[in-house]
Amino acid sequence: MATPQTPYDAVLHAARDVTRLDTALDAEMLGAALLGSVYAVAETDRDAAVREFVAGFLAATSRRRTAAARTIRSVFAALVPDAEGAARVRPGTLAPAWSEQLGRVHLTGTWSYGDVYGDQTSYLATFAYDDAAGGPEHALVALVDHNIGITKDVFVGGPAERIVGQVRELVATDELTWFREEDPARMRGEVGRHLAITDGLGELPAEGSLATDRALAGARLALLPLPAPGTVRDARPLSGDERTELVRAFLASPEAARFALDPSDDAGLASLHFCLSLLLDHAASFPDADPLRWSPTVAELFLLDWVHRRAVLDMDDAAMLPRVLRGWAAYAARRKGLPAAASARTDTAIEEMVPEFARLYSTGERRSPATAAVAQLMADGVDPDDPAALDAWIEANRHRLADEGA
Repeated sequence: MATPQTPYDAVLHAARDVTRLDTALDAEMLGAALLGSVYAVAETDRDAAVREFVAGFLAATSRRRTAAARTIRSVFAALVPDAEGAARVRPGTLAPAWSEQLGRVHLTGTWSYGDVYGDQTSYLATFAYDDAAGGPEHALVALVDHNIGITKDVFVGGPAERIVGQVRELVATDELTWFREEDPARMRGEVGRHLAITDGLGELPAEGSLATDRALAGARLALLPLPAPGTVRDARPLSGDERTELVRAFLASPEAARFALDPSDDAGLASLHFCLSLLLDHAASFPDADPLRWSPTVAELFLLDWVHRRAVLDMDDAAMLPRVLRGWAAYAARRKGLPAAASARTDTAIEEMVPEFARLYSTGERRSPATAAVAQLMADGVDPDDPAALDAWIEANRHRLADEGA
């Protein structure tokens, strides 16, 4: 066979056996996989790229009369109904019997589950075709990663009952996870807003079925009710007054007392409040900002990466920071109502990170150029807030700074 001349020809060739599939679900999964290649290589808004591709495909194949061409057009129109020309697509007289069931499903259940820390939440919805001839009941699973603020993976498959059962069984044996029925509007809102961020990524997560299942997942999400205005979680960082109130509550807590966070000297108090400000700044840097969400993973991101890139610590700060983090994490766990085992796991993880934190502090290998420059200023006894001293230091170190920037 001749090599396909255009991407549209390549799709028609890949879908040449679509009419031999057994169900509408099989066809929708094939169509989603084909569109997944477009989603994966798009450089900007991936969802828009898929929609534009489908519009172009429908226009370019409007005169094709083979059963396979007419059927894959119907599949794409069902998966991306807002693409230009999708509403005008008709299956044709030679289409498989199941073609009338494309996209015609209804919701049968929604749940969510995740870790007690709040690092990740998975949303699970099950769907059935209005006519059983369309295919079996199936499930959509979407994984939202709150540490990077994206929908990290989506999966559509079945049988739905088996998938729900596997999740229930998995969660039942792990005290650090939870499972509950979910409001379908909340699922659509949370998965949708994080998926919009995923669609704009320059590089997709390497593992999973995100690209191949994205179109079908989007079609199923669109069937869920929209969240009511004002019900989507407000993830804004704390205001200055809110930060002050939270710090005051922490310093009066039993956790602050347990970790002896009550220095009596001015230098110790300054270090304590500086360390607390770093914890709050780090929490505010997350897309889903929450100053009380601390897990072993979040603690590692803070203690072994973020703080070295974003802050300049003196020796007193570096000595105090792990202890402040342990106290704050314990306080946050109590405020969140986490199991004792969850709090203990975070505390142990922080203790185990201290040697590596100390090494990174000593080497400065993870400092950003700006942080490294400020650290050198301080080491040379220069006050960064003194313009004259700063200008003199820059002039004296001009050649070295130029060499480092080269």
